[in-house]
Amino acid sequence: MKRVLVDVNVVLDVLLDRTAHVAGSSAVWEAIETGMAEGLLAAHAVTTIHYLIRKEQGAAKARRTMGAILGVFRVAKVDGIVIQDALQLPCPDFEDAVTASAAAFAGCEAVITRDPKGFRGSPVRILTPELAVPLLRN
Repeated sequence: MKRVLVDVNVVLDVLLDRTAHVAGSSAVWEAIETGMAEGLLAAHAVTTIHYLIRKEQGAAKARRTMGAILGVFRVAKVDGIVIQDALQLPCPDFEDAVTASAAAFAGCEAVITRDPKGFRGSPVRILTPELAVPLLRN
């Protein structure tokens, strides 16, 4: 596995040190940061992460954090074609459908998320962080 799209919840696990999930999500982040895999975020995830950090920690912290994130992850575009494709997917959650579509158009082999149920019908393989880590390390 070389190129993966990481869902917002995995990034937030690391940034917010969510005790129950930080180990698996941090291992995914580390695999990407050390070059074992190429990690992408959907463009709409970038704005969501910025908003949540700014809300909790202020604008200056949000800018610094986003700079650090963009030093690790590339951004998968979300444009009209991706949105139109997402509308056709049978995913139960539209935001997840957009994420899955962005991953497909970016040539990702998988989406890494803690919410696999929201991605039912995805054209791209869906993995939890715990399932992804051994694949990323090989």
